[in-house]
Amino acid sequence: MFPVSRPRRLRTTAALRELTAESRVHVSDLVAPMFVREGINSPQPIVSLPGVVQHTIPSLIEEVRALVSLGVKGVILFGVPSTKDDVGSGAFDPNGIAQKALRTLRDTFQDDIAIMSDLCVDEYTSHGHCGVLDTSGRVDNDATLDIYCRTALAQAT
Repeated sequence: MFPVSRPRRLRTTAALRELTAESRVHVSDLVAPMFVREGINSPQPIVSLPGVVQHTIPSLIEEVRALVSLGVKGVILFGVPSTKDDVGSGAFDPNGIAQKALRTLRDTFQDDIAIMSDLCVDEYTSHGHCGVLDTSGRVDNDATLDIYCRTALAQAT
């Protein structure tokens, strides 16, 4: 017979619900995922993510500018290279698409928005795994750590 009573006095009106809410999500709490693709001339829709596109650098800047004006305080950038290889070298190429976009975002928005970036190399590898493969086709964690370090350094400069 538990519970015997279910008090709902704090849920009776919108004002009471708002006053006693434990958690609130504000637009400034959001981080927008952004995709920037090398070798395109206009934003390309991502079919599996309705309303989301792979941006060019100019369209990325335009979209981030709109997000900043709405009060969004963070973006996370995912790069999509035009060429891929076994080790995902585009991820740590100083002139790779993510690095170019990151530099442009930092130069354009300074401290107006927090800019994060994805380190995973799955989008950069020809096999689609998140790391370097060994001779058995398994991800070699030690070799992959070196790639991630190189990628982080490239993105930070």
